[in-house]
Amino acid sequence: MIDFRTGQILGLLARTTPFLLLRLVVYIGITLAYILAVGVGGGLGALFGKIGGSGAGGGAFGGLLGFGIVSGLLWWAREYLLYLVKAGHIAVLVELMDGKPVPGGKGQIDYASGIVKQHFTTSSMLFGLNQLIRGILKAFNRLTLSIASMLPIPGLDAVVKLIDAIINTGLSHLDQVILAQILRARDGNPWAVARDCTVLYAQNAKGALKNAVFLTFLVWGLTLLILFLVAAPIATAVGLFHVHAGFVTFLLAVIAALSLKAALIDPFATVALIQVYDKITQGQTPNPQWSAKLESMSAKFRELTQKAREFGAPATPADAALPPPAAADRG
Repeated sequence: MIDFRTGQILGLLARTTPFLLLRLVVYIGITLAYILAVGVGGGLGALFGKIGGSGAGGGAFGGLLGFGIVSGLLWWAREYLLYLVKAGHIAVLVELMDGKPVPGGKGQIDYASGIVKQHFTTSSMLFGLNQLIRGILKAFNRLTLSIASMLPIPGLDAVVKLIDAIINTGLSHLDQVILAQILRARDGNPWAVARDCTVLYAQNAKGALKNAVFLTFLVWGLTLLILFLVAAPIATAVGLFHVHAGFVTFLLAVIAALSLKAALIDPFATVALIQVYDKITQGQTPNPQWSAKLESMSAKFRELTQKAREFGAPATPADAALPPPAAADRG
């Protein structure tokens, strides 16, 4: 049985239409940037290929070069996407989930930006914390929720790895669930909130897992449907630059589908897992034993704990099992 409410999630998302539109503009813009870069690069490559006698090979090379340039730019811009788009949307969603009034229109985006800046003065601070959380969750899920570690089945390694990949995909939104708890909290120490929320997740991982697996099939089923719908228009758009349809065109269709997934489907999965987290951790406090387990299995958790101390973390139940900073560093 799932622990989230689909109707309520759709209602919440409808009330954050300004952010959904912002996400659409950003991610469709990314797709168009890829199409333009591949098309222009492919066209120029084909032109110079004819001059140099290399034929169609120049077009393919130019298309791949354009693809690589845009990918590199997006790699550097990823922390700003997190800061300006994802975190702001989550901030508004948790306000609505807690029954607080939220403005509409463009004012909603400005309102969310103010909340994010209250907790994170720079995008680098948010990005660094998010990377720590992702590393901790990845280590924990690999060591405790991996089918390969629980059921070593000789001769079925590929199947087991596929199942593990499905599990990890379903749990990929958990870093944003913890970000939601940070933005919701009035505590001034985001590192301490992240640490305690990570421990609470570890205590209830099995409850989160069953919901994550269901969400995985839902999310990727919808993404596959989008891929089929956008494939033909993408091929037509690339053809305008006189670049032949092929692997690059298919790759652009995949990027377009993933962009629409990030804009419209991922927010649903994130809110669903926030609901799940709220339900399965209700009334709980961080268990020192689970904190100690995370200390032993993840260097990033030890780093998160250290940063919480340096920031001036308030005492919590989880602190009882934590070794002093020097001892933690030896692990």
